[in-house]
Amino acid sequence: MMQVDLNADLAEGCGNDEALLRRVTSANICCGFHAGGAADMAAALVWAKQNGVRVGAHPSFPDREHFGRRTMNLPEAELRAHLRYQLGALQALCAAAGVEMAYVKPHGALYNQAAQDAELAAVIADTVRGFNPNLKLMALSGSLLLAAGEAAGLGTVSEVFADRRYLPDGTLVPRTRPDAQVDSDDEAVAQVLQMVREGTVTAVDGSRVPVRADSVCLHGDGAHALDFADRIRAALQAAGISVQAV
Repeated sequence: MMQVDLNADLAEGCGNDEALLRRVTSANICCGFHAGGAADMAAALVWAKQNGVRVGAHPSFPDREHFGRRTMNLPEAELRAHLRYQLGALQALCAAAGVEMAYVKPHGALYNQAAQDAELAAVIADTVRGFNPNLKLMALSGSLLLAAGEAAGLGTVSEVFADRRYLPDGTLVPRTRPDAQVDSDDEAVAQVLQMVREGTVTAVDGSRVPVRADSVCLHGDGAHALDFADRIRAALQAAGISVQAV
């Protein structure tokens, strides 16, 4: 049977965490640098444990003002310090909650820059390995960050996005463009099924781009996030695809 993981970014103060954690199988816990804080992180961990949801760290650039979506070029030592600080904070809260931290998925600009910057990707992967070599690295399918994780000897989780459009090179359409988001739920569901079943996604120019869909990201900050998550799960299950952490 085919299977796929459903993940969402949580502890960002969006208010849907408890309900989303009854629908997803992996939780990317914001580490306080782009949103949220210690109380949000701790609460999300409690709900994740109650629902048997896999937990990962969601570190970012130090950029609360722009929700971690501003391009930054930090010195390597500074970036490593910021990453270790965030991973350490979440690890402490995981230990208190009796939850295992299983993976790391960078957030926002850090994620997107590392998808195309081999040097940045290598720094992230090496820092994660140095912190805990048993952690997996979740990154965009086909990206340099995913390749860096594999080169560093980390387990990897290849991620695709339910409601984001793709460029012909397999990267995400930048949020600055009006066509970055898939606005139709029907279209998003069809995109997810195509990515999981066929291993391709249709780019904005109509070309089909190969992807590896280990995990599908569902954004939890929209008004209809819960209904959307339910629709995705129902469509996958109707297609005979098991929803579980991989």
